[in-house]
Amino acid sequence: MKTILEAVNLTKRYEDNQTALNGISFRVNEGEIFTMLGGNGAGKTTTINLFLNLIEPTEGEALINGVSSHKDPLEAKKYVSYVSENVMLYNNFTAYQNLDYFARLCGRTSLTKDDYRNVLLRVGLQEEAHNKKLKTYSKGMRQKCGIAIAIIKNAPAVILDEPTSGLDPKAGFEFIKLLETLRDEGKAILMSTHDIFRAKEISTTIGIMNRGNLVMQKPASDLAGEDLEKLYLEYMAGEYVS
Repeated sequence: MKTILEAVNLTKRYEDNQTALNGISFRVNEGEIFTMLGGNGAGKTTTINLFLNLIEPTEGEALINGVSSHKDPLEAKKYVSYVSENVMLYNNFTAYQNLDYFARLCGRTSLTKDDYRNVLLRVGLQEEAHNKKLKTYSKGMRQKCGIAIAIIKNAPAVILDEPTSGLDPKAGFEFIKLLETLRDEGKAILMSTHDIFRAKEISTTIGIMNRGNLVMQKPASDLAGEDLEKLYLEYMAGEYVS
């Protein structure tokens, strides 16, 4: 299986010598979901920002399809789509217009309105919403539009930062089912979340982060008989040492 996302001794220290990320390493292969669990300040978003080259590492590398995100950021970004907790889209554009704009931005200029319609239906946006401006959308609908843009880019990697935060149970369930289909299509997915129960359900590998350290990294299959919530709390309390 090909490795699409890889953190190699990834470290971030700021000028006040605060360590936000302390030499973490992991891989996400095709058809896998690596889920990062951890509280606020654990280093999850820092990790994502390093992959997206929003900040640069102090040491180590974040590789996307073998390309260093800070040494060749434009090339690396060709291979990844990103969906944030609060999807930043154009409120005065319709769903169609947002898809068309972002598709063209990433070089997909031959897509048709039917292509956009099919993707929006796939993510669960009803047809009557396709021509409505996004300022009328709920958070769940905006998340669906964001994942539709990620799908339309057709990148081998998808990175998600707290994608189910603030979603109602039905929207959260639908979103997770959609991620399962992307995983089954061979996408490499890196996701941060506070949702322990969905993480255990959907993930290939689960990593627990605490104070910039990846204190646990295990295949989800190894945790099948474990109380993940209890294990998480023990790691957060420092009862386990990496």
